[in-house]
Amino acid sequence: MKTKIGFIGLGNMGTSMAKNLIESGYHLQVYNRTLSKIDELGTDGVTKCLSPAEAAANVPFVITMVSDDEVLRESTVGDGGILKTLQPNAVHISMSTISPDTSEELAKLHQQAGSRYLASPVFGRPEAAAARKLWICISGDEQTKTDARPILDLLGQGVIDFGPTKGGANVVKIAGNFMIMASMEMMAEAFTLAEKNGLSRTQVSEFFGSTIFNAPIFQNYGRLIAGKQYEPVGFKSKLGYKDARLAFKLSQTSEMPMPIANAVHGRLLTAVAKGWGETDWVEGVSRGVSDDAGI
Repeated sequence: MKTKIGFIGLGNMGTSMAKNLIESGYHLQVYNRTLSKIDELGTDGVTKCLSPAEAAANVPFVITMVSDDEVLRESTVGDGGILKTLQPNAVHISMSTISPDTSEELAKLHQQAGSRYLASPVFGRPEAAAARKLWICISGDEQTKTDARPILDLLGQGVIDFGPTKGGANVVKIAGNFMIMASMEMMAEAFTLAEKNGLSRTQVSEFFGSTIFNAPIFQNYGRLIAGKQYEPVGFKSKLGYKDARLAFKLSQTSEMPMPIANAVHGRLLTAVAKGWGETDWVEGVSRGVSDDAGI
């Protein structure tokens, strides 16, 4: 008999992650706000649920991969939330990009309810999720990390432990997404500078990506930015703006000046204000730079 786990959230990332767990032999009790999305997983190894509470009932683990803090909080403590049904000692594996404060809050609520919480945000676009190539950051108590590890190992190429502080992994995720945004802004400005001076954006990108900036972030995002390749949408600009807000807020509460974070926050806010919220965040940044340059 297949082991059952709960799964909540079938966005671009969650769908691929859920499919990989099904292929690995798990039976998923799945909830998604748009219920029809669950049909994409097929019927073998899937139970369609009408609430997060139903997805979390009678399982040792429940995974959440949702859009933001508010949705996660509602999915956990709302009227039909996880905590209504999650059994004693079961683990909530939270893989969304959220604030460390929300992780700390939910961890306390789980402890009060007799269940456990693990912060497990991920790095990687949908294609990485599909290929089980995510990088997974974790933080929390040792036993919970040990218990969740077999599931996490099926979803990524590496699981990195950032200690016992519940929100520690979330700080790393916010810092990392800030670095990605800043890198995209830098590349978009550099390649557009080259374009305005009669050079090929693609050639310049390929040169840097194979020499002094020989790293996946510059190769992969560089290719998209240089080629103005904005489809398919992997990560929406409105979610990028949400992450920029998280970085801005964390910088304020930490009394950590981050002028570059202010710049990318403004860039993605502008993208959303222009109606580009549903576009890929690569477009939100790169198209914005091109617009500023008049090309």
